[in-house]
Amino acid sequence: MHAHILRTRSGQGAGTGNGGIIVGDRLDGRVAIVTGSGMGIGKGIARRYAREGATVVVADIRDEFGLRTVDEVGELGAKASFVHTDMRSKESIQALVAETVGTYGRVDVIVNNAQSYTELVPFEEKTDAMFATSLESGLWGSFWAMQAVFPHMKAQQHGRIVNFCSLNMDTGAYFSVDYNATKAGILGLTRSGAREWGQYGITVNAIAPGAASEGYLAWKAKSPEAAAIGEANIPLQRMGDPEEDLGGVALFLATADGQYITGHLLYADGGGHMGSAWRPPRSTKADGLGHFQPDEA
Repeated sequence: MHAHILRTRSGQGAGTGNGGIIVGDRLDGRVAIVTGSGMGIGKGIARRYAREGATVVVADIRDEFGLRTVDEVGELGAKASFVHTDMRSKESIQALVAETVGTYGRVDVIVNNAQSYTELVPFEEKTDAMFATSLESGLWGSFWAMQAVFPHMKAQQHGRIVNFCSLNMDTGAYFSVDYNATKAGILGLTRSGAREWGQYGITVNAIAPGAASEGYLAWKAKSPEAAAIGEANIPLQRMGDPEEDLGGVALFLATADGQYITGHLLYADGGGHMGSAWRPPRSTKADGLGHFQPDEA
């Protein structure tokens, strides 16, 4: 399916505010594509970019959610467009980038956040169709998107590519072998792009997030005890906010502040990547064997 712009919303530009939110200018004049920005982390990043003056292209396969984000971005004072995009289709992604450049004349940032999910079942029960869904939307989609923006960023001698990985690829999370493998592959794309395209002023980085997206909040509502245990193991004791926490990291990578950072995987997960740790009792009583015993038995 071809991408197509369904709605463009023109805001008031940098320097305006809405609902107490000040719109800055750190991305003033920049055009940013954010895939999967109809909800969750992608939506948070789109809003954060808009607050800093970027023109945001919302790319999503779900029209109703994408249009909602466009309206929200417009209310923040920024320009925004929605482009219906299927990340499983190379043609759709190429059309997304072509229409972005055709409309705004450039593309400075692309955030490859979109990812389809499959049933949570054991490794041996994952089907070829499940694996293909994960690979096409995540690994192939990011690959096609990177290739599509490259000639434009090369011509500008400037570009920021932000991909999304996951802690799951490190932990081998249960019942998501297709997702885990996809995210590991995206890290390979990230480092290869950083290596080859740095000479053109293009940085390529990845984020492994821990965020309180709509999906996470729905799961938490159904499994509050499990969510509480998980959050207790995070050093910062909470899941990240899509706009303030994850959006802040993506903003850093897109601005001049992050211009000397490339090829990195940033764990924006409140320290969750360190895993849980045993907390020993306070021990100050020497036992004569080179160790210390608990102060209280």
